[in-house]
Amino acid sequence: MDLYFDPVPLIDDVRDSFLGRWDDRTWLNVPGPFYGAETDNCCTGRLHAPELVLYEAEHFTEYVYRQPRTPEELRHLVAAADEEVFAGYGRDGDEHWTPAAVREWWRNRGRIREYLADHQHVWEEDDAKSGQGTAAAARNYAAYIDGELAAHLRVYLFFLEERRSPAPGDRLPLLQRS
Repeated sequence: MDLYFDPVPLIDDVRDSFLGRWDDRTWLNVPGPFYGAETDNCCTGRLHAPELVLYEAEHFTEYVYRQPRTPEELRHLVAAADEEVFAGYGRDGDEHWTPAAVREWWRNRGRIREYLADHQHVWEEDDAKSGQGTAAAARNYAAYIDGELAAHLRVYLFFLEERRSPAPGDRLPLLQRS
């Protein structure tokens, strides 16, 4: 069983880099404490956190497609947020995500998969110019949805319900209620 890495207490000193508002977040963000809201479109996020940040295809604003799971990944995301000129990343997702909202996001994940498939050509064209690997990241996001994201979200659900990481004997909540 995965432990939950709670990154928020580790970043109290960078509050000014995370001024994004929950109501402005991009619908493509994966559930968790961090999200992209009203970010610029300068395409700097992937330069610092390519394993966590992706750009939406219409305006190239930034969103978090995988939450950081280690201190090193957290440093990468903080660097991406620091570089974002509008300070459009948020870090208060834990205050807004509920187990019901995470389950609803999971039920609607097909919409994200469809979006990623439909816009692959946009990222491929951008990659030809920028070399940022955005098309591959979009494929990685789709694979993450189809693979290990379910396990990560079950651990996150446990965290939201208990406000602690699960221990080996703990039972993880289900993503889908029968």
